[in-house]
Order: sequence, then structure tokens, then C-alpha cells
Amino acid sequence: MESQNQHLPQPQPSKLGTTFSRTCFNGLNTLSGVGILSIPFALSEGGWLSLILLFLLAFLCWYTGLLLQRCMDANLHIKTYPDIGDVAFGQKGRITISIFMYLELYFVAVEFLILEGDNLNQLFPNMGFNMAGIKVGSRQCFVLLTAVVILPTTWLKNLGLLAYVSAGGVLASAVLVACVFWVGAVDGVGFHEGDVLLNMRGLPTCISLYLFCYCGHAVFPTLCNSMKNRSQFSKVLLVCFITSTITYGSMAVLGYLMFGQHLKSQITLNLPTRKISSRIAIYITIINPLTKYAIVITPIAAAIEEARPIRNSRVISILVRTLIVISTVFVALMVPFFSYVMAFIGSFLSVAVSVLLPCLFYLKINVAARRFGLELVMIIGILVIGSLVGVVGTYTSVKEIVNRILD
Repeated sequence: MESQNQHLPQPQPSKLGTTFSRTCFNGLNTLSGVGILSIPFALSEGGWLSLILLFLLAFLCWYTGLLLQRCMDANLHIKTYPDIGDVAFGQKGRITISIFMYLELYFVAVEFLILEGDNLNQLFPNMGFNMAGIKVGSRQCFVLLTAVVILPTTWLKNLGLLAYVSAGGVLASAVLVACVFWVGAVDGVGFHEGDVLLNMRGLPTCISLYLFCYCGHAVFPTLCNSMKNRSQFSKVLLVCFITSTITYGSMAVLGYLMFGQHLKSQITLNLPTRKISSRIAIYITIINPLTKYAIVITPIAAAIEEARPIRNSRVISILVRTLIVISTVFVALMVPFFSYVMAFIGSFLSVAVSVLLPCLFYLKINVAARRFGLELVMIIGILVIGSLVGVVGTYTSVKEIVNRILD
């Protein structure tokens, strides 16, 4: 998700295109996001049997990724996800997918700020202060401080360097899993928890968090279009989904065995801060969003700046980006519930972008797919499952957020 910068101005691809291995790396970087921090909490919400749902959702999202590739194969002029929406349903299709994509990016930016506040507060819990008689807590203080640090990076037009740095996301995820394993195996926490087989009440939140981990579809068309041999993209998807599922599954099992029902919204909040391995995991968690926040909000800012009255105005550009940062800070302070905001993104936005719309676009573009057969039955099944997950998951996550705000 954090790598969805396909709306940024980009240089023309070379005639050689991107190799298979490079595209695999880019795809893994797309799927390797902050979801890995909450995957253990998701397992604790659903119980051991919910791992079956993780594998099922991985398969469904892999298949809908293939549907997007088939949409591109049907029209060689398609370059991005909004292009697919435009070919399928005209301007309405383009606008619809763009709205969902921009909302998804916006709330991911909010998640970054919540994550920074939670983890910095874990390391430095007594950093609050009083200002004009108003007490600002440690977590809120770090959210504001993070916003001040990242604000200048959002003013940059050329984010090539930041995008280059963010490519370390795959390595960071692997190091994070290794650190968590080290805490359990060597630092004395152990693997003795996790005894719930199935928790039906927690399944909506569990499924929504699982789905968030596979919401990279917005960037898949861009990756496919950049390949030297586009016919290999199906293999790229297979490699990316298998590898990411192994990573997510490993983190979920390790975290649940270590902390069981005591898991917090991010596994880094459970780690003992006095241990070196824990601090490495937390520092990795803190640094990554700092390099990716600007990349995430730039497509939103670019879409606003393309309006005719403010186009090519440097001052207006800085003002727009500053207001976006301020608005995400406000939301992060008002709704500081990492796992439930992530569940909302997964159940409402990711269901639409990664499950429902690929199926609808494919059926609209490919007339042959509407004939009764195994493929049509499978697509209808995905639409039914996706709709159910979206409705139940969105209701549950919004209900939890409202209850916590009122409390």
C-alpha cells in the first residue's frame, strides 16, 4: 500500500523494461507494509482456525490480481488502475476507483502517524507537556512531533530519493520477523501462549486486518506495464503472494504464541523495551513510515493541484500539502486506534479496490467471462464473499471506533 505512487510524474520506461526479479521485488515491497505489525493481533482476534481465512484471502486477492492483468491484456492502452475503470465504465469508473484509492492512501497516512505516536510513546512514555493549561500526553506529543519532522518532505516535488529509500521495506519486514523471533527464543519471552481455537466474535476484525495485508492492487497495473515481458506478471503475482503470505503467517504465529490474548494492536507494543532486539524492531517500525509518508500523500496532493486555477503554483502546492498533513494529524489524534482504523481500511476500502472492483471491471471488459461456467461462478462467489466481508467488517470496525471515542 505504501508504495502506491503510480500517480506521480514518472520518467518514460526504457525499451528494455523491468526484469522479472526486479518486478518481484517491487511487488513484495508493495505488499510488505504496516499490516505485518497487526497480523498477530488479527490472529488473536480470530483464533488458530482463522489462519485458514488468511490463506483463502491470499488466494482470492491473487486471483483478482490476475483479473486485473487480463483487463490490461484486453486493451494495451491501459497503464494504471484508473485506466481500467475508464475502459470498463467510462469516466464514472475512473472517478470511482480514484476516490477509493485516494481514501485508502489518506487513511494509510493517518495510520503512519498513529503508529509513530504509539511506538515512540513505548520508548519514551513520559514526554508529555502542558501548554496554555492544556495537557498534551506523550503519545499526542509524538504525533505532533512526527508531523513537524515529515512536513518538509511533503513539499518535495521529486520524490525519487524517498522512493528509493522505501524499497528497503522488504528487508525491514524480514528483520522485524527475525527480531520478534529472537525476543521469543532467546530473550526469555517464550512461546507458551495462544490457546483459542476459534473466536467467532472477533472474526470480522480478524478478516478485515488480514485483507488489509493484501491491498496492493492499485499498483499492480503499473508494475505489469513496466515489465519487459508482461506475460510473466502472473508468475510475479504468484511469487509475491506466496512469499508475503509466508512472512505474514510466520509473524502471526510467532506473535500469538508469545503473547496470546494479551496482544496489543501492534506487536511492537508488546515487546520488552529493555532488550536490544526489541529496540531494533521498534526503531525499524518508527523509521519506515518517516520515509514513506510523503510518497503516500503526494498522489492526493497532485490530484488537487491539477485543478486549473492552482496548477503550477508552488505556494499553493506547499499550502495544499501542509493542509493534508494537518488534517491527517487531526484524524490521528481524534481516532488513535491503530488496529480498528486498519480494519476499517481493510473492510471498506481494500474490499472495494482489491476484491469487488477487479471482478466488476473484468466482467464488463471481457464479454466471454459473462457466459455461465466455472470462471463466472468463481467471480460471483468472490463478489458475494467480498460484499459480506465489506458490510460486516465495516460495521464492526466503525462500531468499535465509535465506542472507544465515546469511552
